[in-house]
This record gives sequence, structure tokens and C-alpha cells, in this order.
Amino acid sequence: MAQGSDNNDTSYTKSPSPGNKQGSTDDVRKVMRREKNRIAAQKSRMRQTQKADTLHLESENLEKENAALRKEVKRLTEEAKYLSTVLSNHEPLCTGLSGASTELLFGAHHGAFHQHISVPHYPL
Repeated sequence: MAQGSDNNDTSYTKSPSPGNKQGSTDDVRKVMRREKNRIAAQKSRMRQTQKADTLHLESENLEKENAALRKEVKRLTEEAKYLSTVLSNHEPLCTGLSGASTELLFGAHHGAFHQHISVPHYPL
């Protein structure tokens, strides 16, 4: 297609004449609308990129937090096993506990729910 032969784009091939004032203002409006649309599209792409970057950072932070929580769960599980072993080893030595007194300590539903107690750190 030869340059300037586009029938729809009259802004480059025709100079505005006094009798063609309506066509000239329509062309100006069209150019302004295109420029405004170009700027809006550019802003939209920037917002989309920023949102993707934010989501990526949030994802990385959540993965780090998840890894830390898994590590803590593992540590607490090991601590619970250790304390359970200590308790099992101590129970035969403890003569003051009978079946009734363990019920007072742990409740009638021992093991049915977790009791949250503060326990000092144990040696590894």
C-alpha cells in the first residue's frame, strides 16, 4: 500500500479547508482519543506489572513463613516425643500416682484433647 493512500486516515492527505471544518475537528478528536487511550493502556500495563510483582513477593514471603512453621512443627513434635518418653520413664518411679490421681491431673478424657502447657527447653 502506498504511503498516504489510506482512505480512512485523511489527516495526512488533506489539509483542513474552511469548508471542511467539521472533518478537521473530528480528526483532532480522533488523535486526542487515541493518545488518551495509549496513555491509559500504558498505565494499565504498569499497574498489572506492579500487581504481579507484589503477588510474587507475597508468595515468596509466604513460602518462607511456611518453611519456618514446618520447622517449628518438627521441633515441637520432637519435643513432645522426648517429653512423652521422660514421662513414661518416670511413671514407674512415681509411687504417689494412682489411677484416680492421674484422672485429676489429666481429666477423664486423657488424650481426647491437647492441653497447652509451658515446658522448658530440653537437651538434645
